[in-house]
Amino acid sequence: MQTLSVSEVNAQIKGLLEATFIQVRVSGEVSNFTHHSSGHLYFTLKDKESTLKCVMFRGNAIKLKFQIQEGMELTLEGAISVYVPRGEYQLNCAKAYPNGIGELTLAYEQLKESYAAKGYFANKKPLPKFPKKIALLTSSTGAVLHDMLRVAQKRWNLVEFVVLNTLVQGDGATESIARNIAVADTLGFDCIVLARGGGSLEDLWAFNEPLVIEAIFNAETPIVSAIGHEPDVVLSDFVADLRAPTPSAAMEQLLPDQNEWLMLLDSTQERLSKLLNGILQSKAMQIRNFKKSLDENSFFKKLSLLNAECQSQRVFLEQKIEHILALNAIKLQTPNAQIHLKMEQTLAKFRTKLESLKMQLEVKNPNNYQRAGYVCVLSGGKKIKKLSEVPLGTLLELQDKSAVVRTEVKEVRKC
Repeated sequence: MQTLSVSEVNAQIKGLLEATFIQVRVSGEVSNFTHHSSGHLYFTLKDKESTLKCVMFRGNAIKLKFQIQEGMELTLEGAISVYVPRGEYQLNCAKAYPNGIGELTLAYEQLKESYAAKGYFANKKPLPKFPKKIALLTSSTGAVLHDMLRVAQKRWNLVEFVVLNTLVQGDGATESIARNIAVADTLGFDCIVLARGGGSLEDLWAFNEPLVIEAIFNAETPIVSAIGHEPDVVLSDFVADLRAPTPSAAMEQLLPDQNEWLMLLDSTQERLSKLLNGILQSKAMQIRNFKKSLDENSFFKKLSLLNAECQSQRVFLEQKIEHILALNAIKLQTPNAQIHLKMEQTLAKFRTKLESLKMQLEVKNPNNYQRAGYVCVLSGGKKIKKLSEVPLGTLLELQDKSAVVRTEVKEVRKC
């Protein structure tokens, strides 16, 4: 028996295994998954009783639509290879398929979860109520474009459409969609519409690609995603600012209905007309009331009343002046009589006063003593005014024209 080195044994095993297991299809659960910085994928595929080391090199890994994760059930296709330096064999994976779910379906769910966590499905930009210029990113030769333009013409014909011919399926579709979104975003459109007809998940996959999702998210212009039929849902529907179930429905959602607006304008015109008529009637009533009030309290009427009052005051003043003049005329016509009358009144007053003084003088006139019963009573050379005030024992002199009598008061009796 020939003696072999370890390397020779491993080399023979390598040749035997790789020649025998050129193409293998194996299913199991992923464990110990590692995504190396080089892009290679290293993991172990296991079942209840055994394990198998696996590697998927970068060239095959970038073709995967989904991400391999720990605990995932996979079916792998590849070939058995042996790493001679360590004497280990492994499955060199060329393809991988998730068990129980399609590859694209799994990739779709993983991408959806990833972008939702990043917040790509929030913060929707508002769409214009009356867009004037819209970019249509779709195939210029497809029936979708004609359907959209037909609905738009019927619904609202005051908008300009610019078609950017875009690949919507197959090789190069992802790059075409992303590139045209970036171009349209710089041309000042009011809105961008992504549109294509229905198809399988594979046909619509370009609208799930990260390159397209990033382009939609980074665009400043509002974007409408109108991909496939109503049951078809792609990731661009979630990232876009509006999801339309069909391309034709996108036109119905994006554009106003001219018939509804015409009816609304008619209704508004009628309502405004009634409102305006009501206002005009109210103002006309106010004007009539103001005119009536003005007629009753007009400047000319007030002026007429003031003029009448002035005339009345003038007549009154003239009469007053005439009366005063008449009185003064009478006084001026008989000045001598008035002066004579005044002098007579003054003389009469003086005569009365003179008579009074004369009577007082006569009482005190000594010549009156010659009349019987009248004497002058003196005490100490002074006349006595009241005899009742003369004390007893007082010496008095009684005089008249004929003699002087001296006497003493013996008794005083008051009358």
